[in-house]
Amino acid sequence: MKFLIVGLGNIGAEYAFTRHNAGFMVLDRLAAQNNLEFKLDRHAYVAELKHKGKQIYLVKPTTYMNLSGKAVNYWMQALKIPMENVLVICDDLALPFGKLRMKMKGSHGGQNGLRNIEEVLKSANYARLRFGIGSNFFRGAQVNYVLSPFDEGEMAELVGRLDKANDMILSFCTQGIEKTMTYFNE
Repeated sequence: MKFLIVGLGNIGAEYAFTRHNAGFMVLDRLAAQNNLEFKLDRHAYVAELKHKGKQIYLVKPTTYMNLSGKAVNYWMQALKIPMENVLVICDDLALPFGKLRMKMKGSHGGQNGLRNIEEVLKSANYARLRFGIGSNFFRGAQVNYVLSPFDEGEMAELVGRLDKANDMILSFCTQGIEKTMTYFNE
């Protein structure tokens, strides 16, 4: 059974450890823990993980956040992965820092990567794992906030939150979304 796990973010050193790249950070951590290396391929950096009989494709789009749908659609088609086996990881301003919430489907909630995926796939019926980044910014400063790095206090907790996100990904692939949501959602 094959799964497509897409971490949303922006490519480039200037974005590497910003809040908006939480999706990339989750997949980077999962790859590092499993000695995987991402390789540049069509519209994305891709790594393959075999876990408990499952083929799990980790995808970090190179299309930038606002055009993430192009990469998701390409890899779904190329690998013949049905929508129910797709999980998209993204940052979420509406959740406090580090809070993790998996959902079967839903709205984009203003997240531009999810918005574009919905436009391209013509559906919001894919699983998503939202990684809370908090909303500690002044009105009108949202863009600067999401493109800023995590602060010192957040950095101290970040690895633990990334590890929990990865436990949720592996559970999604092996136990299914219902059990994962019941066990892990905060």
